[in-house]
Amino acid sequence: MEESLRKELKEILQQEVVLATGCTEPGAVALCVAKACEMLGSEPERIVLRLSKNVYKNAMGVGIPGTGMIGLPIAVAMAATHGNSSRGLEVLTLPEADVADAKRWLANNGDRIEIGVKETSDKLYIECHCVAGGHSSVAVISWRHTNFIFLKRDDQVLLDHKQGLFQQAEEDLDPTVENRQRLDLTARMVYDYATTAPLEELAFLRETVDYNVAASECGQEGMGLHTGQILMEQSHGDTVHTVVARTVAASDARMDGCTKPIYSNSGSGNQGIACTLPPYFYGKMRGCSDEQILRALTMSHLMSIYIKRGIGRLSALCGIVNATMGVSAALTYLEGGTYEQVCYALKNMINTIAGMVCDGAKPSCALKMSVGLYSAFVCSELAMHDRVVDRTDGLSESDIDCSIHNLGRLGKEGMNQTDDCILDIMTHKK
Repeated sequence: MEESLRKELKEILQQEVVLATGCTEPGAVALCVAKACEMLGSEPERIVLRLSKNVYKNAMGVGIPGTGMIGLPIAVAMAATHGNSSRGLEVLTLPEADVADAKRWLANNGDRIEIGVKETSDKLYIECHCVAGGHSSVAVISWRHTNFIFLKRDDQVLLDHKQGLFQQAEEDLDPTVENRQRLDLTARMVYDYATTAPLEELAFLRETVDYNVAASECGQEGMGLHTGQILMEQSHGDTVHTVVARTVAASDARMDGCTKPIYSNSGSGNQGIACTLPPYFYGKMRGCSDEQILRALTMSHLMSIYIKRGIGRLSALCGIVNATMGVSAALTYLEGGTYEQVCYALKNMINTIAGMVCDGAKPSCALKMSVGLYSAFVCSELAMHDRVVDRTDGLSESDIDCSIHNLGRLGKEGMNQTDDCILDIMTHKK
């Protein structure tokens, strides 16, 4: 593989696999609020948020780190009182005293916050307006969770990348554009990079393990639905059950407001957890070498990123779909599988969990993660026996990249009405 291509793939990994505290949607909203407050230069008298449907959906019912509370109001209060936009998606990591201060502010000033849905074609869109003392500020994030495209204080526009960025986002995320032209990525390219790149280029991924294992240990003490804790108690030393239990425990912790930062993938902490922990835990339990585990981590993360690009950063299709597809590829590699067998595992996964919907970020995300991970083990095991779904089955085709492209179409085009229906149900519960 050419050095220039390897450099590009490493940059993609470094851009998409980053630290985050708590659910990334509330974190991104808090980041936007923090930036708007900083530009305002004083405590806001009013905060108005307009969010895309997907951001709104993913921020409604998830735990906010260190607060014991769920939803956006407390995240907004933390950003308004002690936010620091330079911290990116770790903006919600605050000392206990600052969290207590934010809670007091919210109790006295909750009516200052207005949160609504923005009708926009952009799946990831956050717009924050702040007003105080006759001054105003506007901050807008789009496309990526930390990507500011518009900043304004009073009448002075400080940043305006809206038009250009939206054009880039449409081109980059439109699944009707051929994968090779749009991303310069294929399954073969991901496999070759993961299995042949110099280890020093991949070494940064080792750090993902330490952080995500710490979240797993926290979850095993009993958080969220206690999914990981209960599965661990019933695992009785079984490798597959142990790997699944220890992985979903990290999701239990994260969705319940654990303050430990974790490494995310494609803007999602749960995707980062799913891509990191199974290859690590399984590799360790199977006695694989450190090199094998590092290459499996690379394959898991990069394959998930590749698949996610076609689906779109936020979608009605659950991110566990692409993340656990990456896991299935990594598991197959750890078992000594060939490239063809990795493709078999991916095709089997596409025809197993393609319809899993995202109904918002919440503690029960750990359940979906468990389903995806068990499927990854089954699909990898079949692949190692050279068993693969037929090209006439469902979304599958002879070519793996065409199969992945079809999955992208489902998530990007086919589930838009599903997304609207889910949000309507969630916002009209009795």
